[in-house]
Amino acid sequence: MTADTMRALVATGYGAPEQLTIADLPVPRPGPGQVLVKIAAATLNPTDLRVVTGGFRDLVDLQFPYTLGNEFAGTVTEAGPGVTRFRAGDEIFGMAMPRQLRAAADPLRPSLSTGALADYAVFETDTPALDHRPAGLSAERAASLVIAGATTLALMNAAKIRPGDSVLVIGATGAVGLTLIPVLHAAGAEITVTARTAEAAELLHGLGAHHAVAYDEYPTGVDVVLNLALLADGLPAAARSLRPGGRLVSIIFPPPEPEQLGRDDVELAFVMNTGGGSNGTRAVAEAAMAGRLSTPIARRYSLDHGVEAAVHYARRHPLGKVVVTA
Repeated sequence: MTADTMRALVATGYGAPEQLTIADLPVPRPGPGQVLVKIAAATLNPTDLRVVTGGFRDLVDLQFPYTLGNEFAGTVTEAGPGVTRFRAGDEIFGMAMPRQLRAAADPLRPSLSTGALADYAVFETDTPALDHRPAGLSAERAASLVIAGATTLALMNAAKIRPGDSVLVIGATGAVGLTLIPVLHAAGAEITVTARTAEAAELLHGLGAHHAVAYDEYPTGVDVVLNLALLADGLPAAARSLRPGGRLVSIIFPPPEPEQLGRDDVELAFVMNTGGGSNGTRAVAEAAMAGRLSTPIARRYSLDHGVEAAVHYARRHPLGKVVVTA
């Protein structure tokens, strides 16, 4: 690696996380409306691995090498022409899809980058998905909170939870679930969660869940189902848990269709957080600083061990975020 090159966690073709590599790539340069950021912390997310294993080939056919990484925190080192929002030395954080995934980004103000799991990345600045990082929020915490925190805020807005509502959270042991459970508890919900192990159930109970069940033991008559894990073929079983007039809210892409539920007497909503509006990074930072949002960090790796981090995330299903630091 030289002054003009950097390390990056890349895929050189479609395949398992074991086939990823740490590559030396040219440091990207910021163009008009863009900033170059020295990455301090970035995370691994389900989308990162689903993309490189070919799960989105119907949406985009990747060009390789492809640099992974969405959530980040870091320091602006250079601002491109026309940038007034950030300047060199600013500590910022946020979420930005690698440019090749533009089709899944906000169509009006897309938050895109060259891939955050690298020493440096270039980001678009005309997006609410990036913001200044508060001094009291560490880079690791900031990077870990962006997607899980913003999705939690979006879910709470969409689900319209009322005190006493019974809520089934499917996929509760992912980062979104671990962030969401304390917020549901604070809202007065009666919370049932899915958990595959006693360790997971104990953690979720500690965060505020009241009941833990297996994936084939859903309760019935609940007011709200929050789907954080199931693809379309799992939705009928989830929908059967609802009382008539209940609400199912899903975050799993592609958006579910009402006919996939197997019943027409419940409401269906889809939440896809793109980092904007009332669920943007500023709202996440404010909620975190006020103690209302927190995401557990399960494991930390250096970028040199980025492949090991990806394999651990994919194979071990850690209870919390996997953070990769410079």
